[in-house]
Amino acid sequence: MRKASALTRFVASGIAVAALLGGCGQTPAATPDSGVPSPAQAAAAGAYQARGGDPLSLPAGSVYRNPASGRDEVVVPDMRHTALLIGDSQSEPADGWPRLGLAAVGYKVHFCGLGGTGFVASNGKTGNYIDALQRGDWKLPYGTPALIVIQGGGNDAAHGATDAQIVANADRLIGALRERYPGARMAMIGTLARGANYGGGRRTQVDALLGTVSARNGIPFVGVGDWLSKYNLAKNLADAVHMDAAGRRSLGGLLGSRLRQLGLEGPRLDGTVPVAATPAE
Repeated sequence: MRKASALTRFVASGIAVAALLGGCGQTPAATPDSGVPSPAQAAAAGAYQARGGDPLSLPAGSVYRNPASGRDEVVVPDMRHTALLIGDSQSEPADGWPRLGLAAVGYKVHFCGLGGTGFVASNGKTGNYIDALQRGDWKLPYGTPALIVIQGGGNDAAHGATDAQIVANADRLIGALRERYPGARMAMIGTLARGANYGGGRRTQVDALLGTVSARNGIPFVGVGDWLSKYNLAKNLADAVHMDAAGRRSLGGLLGSRLRQLGLEGPRLDGTVPVAATPAE
């Protein structure tokens, strides 16, 4: 019991803590141990404690208390080629079209978010994007992503969020990400919908609103508020707002092409990064 108490005090001190995490936003299970396991033991036991050292030497999925940010962050391998994707149920599946689009231009993807959430909308299990981040519902990756992408707005449209609420929380999220990852490239993907003249409604309006937020913050924007009509993809809807597998593949290809046009491809083999295009005014 004396050893366990010492370990508890050590963890609480925040000097250096790491615990194996199954995925973004999940809480690691506690594993009683009086010593510091090897990485192999950590993977088997489901927990890892570290007394300093390089956090990048920890097993992938470990949680590390970053002394610079004061936050728990997830250790993700090869951050130089990884895009941080924050989004909703359009992005959450392994074959979600935002993930497919990012993969098409050379990125691995680390996803943070959950279906049913947005800039304002929460789903009862986790908060909206900025609140979930600030209270630790999900954790950012350690290191600097090759690209940060914020996608969403559909749940905000469905839950009646006002323009002012969406703008305020989008600005808060962008500010928090820029503070954590100064100089990192960013992009935003809007709200998938039919065109304004084809029943897009509030979803199309939110897409346009997010375009103005992106422009004001100097962030490249991919507007998708008319893509279902523009590219004749409404036939691939699996329900009112989500795509079937063929539709996700089509949208992923379209997104990849748009990211290339914006100069947002992943880092090249020589380590250089394409320069992003200046957002249209």
